[in-house]
Amino acid sequence: MSLRLYIPKDAAARAVGADELAAALQMASEDCGSECQIIRTGSRGLLWLETLLEVETIKGRFGYGPVTTEDIPSLIAAGLFNGAKHPLDHRTAVGLVAEHPLFKAQTRQSFARCGLIDPLDGDGFVAQGGLRGIKAAVKMDGEQIVKQVTDSGLRGRGGAGFPTGIKWQTVRNAESSQKYIVCNADEGDSGTFADRILIEGDPLTLIEGMVIAGLAVGASKGYIYIRSEYPDGYATLLSAVLVAHRLKLLGANVMGSGKGFELEIRLGAGAYICGEETSLLESLEGRRGIIRYKPPLPAIKGLFGQPTVINNVLSFAAVPGILADGAESYSRLGVGRSKGTLAVQLGGNIKRGGLFELPFGVTLRTILNDFGGGSASGRPIRAVQVGGPLGAYFPESLFDLPLDYEEFAKHQGMVGHGGIVVFDDSVDLARQARFAMEFCAIESCGKCTPCRIGSTRGVEVLDRIIAGTDRDKNLVLLNDLCTTMQDGSLCALGGLTPLPVRSALKHFAEDFA
Repeated sequence: MSLRLYIPKDAAARAVGADELAAALQMASEDCGSECQIIRTGSRGLLWLETLLEVETIKGRFGYGPVTTEDIPSLIAAGLFNGAKHPLDHRTAVGLVAEHPLFKAQTRQSFARCGLIDPLDGDGFVAQGGLRGIKAAVKMDGEQIVKQVTDSGLRGRGGAGFPTGIKWQTVRNAESSQKYIVCNADEGDSGTFADRILIEGDPLTLIEGMVIAGLAVGASKGYIYIRSEYPDGYATLLSAVLVAHRLKLLGANVMGSGKGFELEIRLGAGAYICGEETSLLESLEGRRGIIRYKPPLPAIKGLFGQPTVINNVLSFAAVPGILADGAESYSRLGVGRSKGTLAVQLGGNIKRGGLFELPFGVTLRTILNDFGGGSASGRPIRAVQVGGPLGAYFPESLFDLPLDYEEFAKHQGMVGHGGIVVFDDSVDLARQARFAMEFCAIESCGKCTPCRIGSTRGVEVLDRIIAGTDRDKNLVLLNDLCTTMQDGSLCALGGLTPLPVRSALKHFAEDFA
């Protein structure tokens, strides 16, 4: 039996030389006369170790990381092709990856297969527990499926945290001969990459969750809307659809249920606003991505005017596990009304950046110190922004706050998509507040005045405050402007932009002096 080596083909790993490493190792094994099979997987999420090279041994997969082509000679000399450890370079020796403290401490649910298998290997997907959810779902009627999702406590992972079961029930109850399932994979928030890691590492889990949603609400057609900045993910999804057909996960007779489900992959055009569900629908229908008035809600009148379920990638990815193991198993994880796990994504000034799937309730301090290892610069962490560019800036005094939708709301923040961007004590929060306003001005669809004009005026007001011009008067004006945007904007882009601005003013007032 040939030696098996595992190298990610995730975009993050490829960006630091994974393709070159795989090619060089293949060539080196041939030169050595060794039988070597290189399997390209998704990422484990331990991004500071990329490229992570894993070798299959009797005890499990032994890892080295970060590895470059320059490390190959010493790895071979130490017995790489014999499955030996690498005693020459402690920098790269990771040990058994499954036993790595920062991997073992996670609760892998949606990301259980990421990094384990070739993402387009249907047999490997099934061998690692794939299709268990859909097999359970085809034995239920739609009402029973919706009840499982409702009882699990699953909430939308795209930002608002709306209960998934309620949304599905609304679409199920709607009268229509055609309904749709739409996946929002337009992951545009700063510091977020969970959707990409799952799409590139285990796309069949996403497809399985969407098909289950279709069975639940009576929809026979689905769309995945993926951002144009994810070309690797787009290509992976196109291939995954073909694999899903072979597995009978898609087609006219899903898993022998007598019900059909077809799926199309659509590439976005680079607009942040299309992460908002109604703008996404406009774009899917071939028009400019611009906000729709609500009501009617998409669950009543969505894509092409039909009842539509719109959920985020991570919401759909959680569904197969819920159906396979039962709602109670999922709801036992987490705290309060925040059930299950969250894909925490650490970025910015952090020593160990990456993705960690953890139950709700873990504190920011634990994430930053125990998982992130503190700042990359070695300086004290002064602030974190949770929930993307519209999330609040939290100071060190709030680092013991648990990841919980309601707890974050109490402090005028939001969990959002689970992205955490870290700043050390050299950050200027007045400049960051200005960035939030400028981001809104650039990305606004322009439909409503509070967002379109308010954000532009907000940048001007913040420039005057930073310059020290009529500071007190402009602070009053900025507060009034934030209230207008919050209360008058049609969607969350304008409505949430005041969050980072006001949090910076509240917790870091000295930066505005």
